[in-house]
Amino acid sequence: MEEQNPSATNRNWRKSEVIAAAAQCFMERGYHAAKIDDVAALLGCSKGRIYHHCASKLDLFIEVHREGMNRLFNANDAALKEAAHKGANGIEALEIFLLAHARAMLENIAYETVVVQGVELYRFATTTADQRAQLDEIMRQRSEFERRLTDHLKAAIKDGTMRKHDVSITAKVLLGGLQWTIIWYRPRENETKAARNRLAAKMVAPLIDGLRA
Repeated sequence: MEEQNPSATNRNWRKSEVIAAAAQCFMERGYHAAKIDDVAALLGCSKGRIYHHCASKLDLFIEVHREGMNRLFNANDAALKEAAHKGANGIEALEIFLLAHARAMLENIAYETVVVQGVELYRFATTTADQRAQLDEIMRQRSEFERRLTDHLKAAIKDGTMRKHDVSITAKVLLGGLQWTIIWYRPRENETKAARNRLAAKMVAPLIDGLRA
């Protein structure tokens, strides 16, 4: 996201724009180093505009994390519909799920970086009771997403299209492999959606090929 002109300080920034700027700052600096001042500077606005939407840095982080999870679930919902439309068998549905997840990681790298950072924050951050409750809800979302993946693994094993593996460990390894994207990937200038789709296919191929029956 480009830094806004200082004249933009009078603009009433929408919450979605504040969250997008915060995602960029958290991705680039990490939770502990990023400051509300950084988000304000990126938007070209006062800190008051940020605090209008979120009372603290942690509250802002939680909002970014929630948006990142929502984008993953939306991608997964579309994958489920695609698999049903194609009449996909177990391993084909699993591949569609993983491709959707990989594309979502690439298309929303700032948000998904915060999703990964959220685990460390959940374990070690000092929080209020309300913030802890919000983090607990976020962790439940993560567990639900992993459960969806394990359901795909079980279905693929059941119909014989995937070799038998410990589905809990396999799910964690698959998600970990795709989430490692936050370490090595940054969007290139003028990168197209088609290029991201090709990259997603390259990411998923070695994972899915190692599971086929």
